[in-house]
Parts: sequence; structure tokens; C-alpha cells
Amino acid sequence: MLVAERGVTTNTYQAYQTDLKEFVVYLQHNQIDLAKVSKETIQHYFEFLGQKGKTARTALRKLSCLRQFFGFLVQENIRSDDPTYLMQSPRLPQTLPKYLSEKEVADLLDASELLGDLRRSFVAKAALEILYSSGLRISELLSLRRDQIQRDIKILRIYGKGRRERLIPISESALKSALNLKKYNSNLKSLFLFPGRNPQKHLTRQGFDKILHEVALKANIDPDRLSPHVLRHSFASHLLAHGADLRSLQMMLGHADISTTQIYTHLQTEQLHKTVQSFHPLNKKTN
Repeated sequence: MLVAERGVTTNTYQAYQTDLKEFVVYLQHNQIDLAKVSKETIQHYFEFLGQKGKTARTALRKLSCLRQFFGFLVQENIRSDDPTYLMQSPRLPQTLPKYLSEKEVADLLDASELLGDLRRSFVAKAALEILYSSGLRISELLSLRRDQIQRDIKILRIYGKGRRERLIPISESALKSALNLKKYNSNLKSLFLFPGRNPQKHLTRQGFDKILHEVALKANIDPDRLSPHVLRHSFASHLLAHGADLRSLQMMLGHADISTTQIYTHLQTEQLHKTVQSFHPLNKKTN
């Protein structure tokens, strides 16, 4: 159902599969029939996860999985009730997204041209340009097809979470880098802009992480500070800093709810505070 009707990604499918298997193992260990799972059973399960040191974020994901699973059982008339109904979600700590400075991003783009292997340089340059200029998720980037990149097309049609479609502008420099990569890989006859070792499949997340690690070292940036999601946060943060509105940013990021996008307003507030502290006449030190 998740794949056929909701069009979830492979990563989401595998995460749900893992979460459900862990829940079933817990039930089997405690000799509880799946059909007789109660709200108390699930509460005890999450107490058990807490004792194992699972974070609130992990618990939230597992609860989301169970909610959709039991909702499915009710829809299919396998159960008459949903034991997750009205269960409170774990509270997540408020953390601001990590992002790079504009100079650090520029350093990364320069460093992407300095890798020892020419093909890796083409891949790194195109990937970083597209990620930073569009805010794509890594799964959306790596699954880009060759035919989506055309010289006269400056809009990418992206299918994100839940197969929701959105149109994303692509910068001139990102398009140029993508076209260079496309031309370099033309002999591979791959459907993908970023082919893997097997050209019939796209580059894996692990393969891209290795390239990103190498570029970070060339740019004198701690690799632990860098990830595709950090580049997505950098895209959003820098756009807001230069005057983009929240609704437009929501559409480009593919957030279903604008409340998800609003976390970036904290960054604006922080920047405004620094500006006042630095430039307001009453904050200037007097001799």
C-alpha cells in the first residue's frame, strides 16, 4: 500500500519495514498477539525503547509508523479500533538546523574542481551546484534523469515525498555543471544524471558521501559538518537572509506544512539580534 498508493521512497519503505519488524519481535518476546495489541501495549513498548536509550526522534518515527500501520488495519477491517489513537507524540528538543556560511559554500564549489579523478570532479561540481541552488533532498538529486537536464530548460520537475510534484528553478551555473557531467558520461548510456558503478543504477548515497568527504577536506572544512542535508539547510538559510519569503521557500523545499519551514525564521531572528547588537548606537561602547 505504501509503495503502490502513497508512492513512498525506498528509504521510507525500508525504515517502516525495520520498525514493524522490531515491534513484532517485541510482541513475540512478550507473547502478545498482534490482533490484541492495546494502547497499554504500545505505551509499554515505548517505555522499553526509552530504557534501551532510543531518542525522542527515533520514538516519534516509530510511533508514526505504528499509527499508519494500525490505521491501515482499520481501513482493511482487520481491526475495529486503532490503539495508537490519541497517543501523545514525544516532544523533540528545539534545535536549529546546521548550515554553512556563504564563503564556505563557495570554497566547496571551488574545491570540487580539484579532485584527482576528473569524473569525480564533474560529479562533485554538478551535485553541489544543484543541491545548493535548489535545496533538493539527496534522494531527489541522485534519482535525477539525464533527460531532465536540457540546455533550454531551467526548471526541474521533482517528485518528492508522497510523490508530491514541485517545480524548482535551476541556476545557470548549476545547469552548466550538469550539462558538462551529462556530456562526460554520454558513453555510459545511463538513464541517470549521476550513474553508479553499474550505469543502469544511480550513484548510491554512500558513494556520494565519499565524494562529499573528499571535497570537504580539499576545502579545509570538517567533513563532520557537511552532509547533503546541511547543504539543503544552507540553501534555505541563505535565501531567507537575502529576502526570500517563507511561502516560496516552503514550495521549493517541498514541505507539506509551513510549520516545518518556519524553523528557519529562528535563524533570521538570531541574525537580526546580532545586527542590532553590532550596529545600534546605544549598543556601541563609549570611551
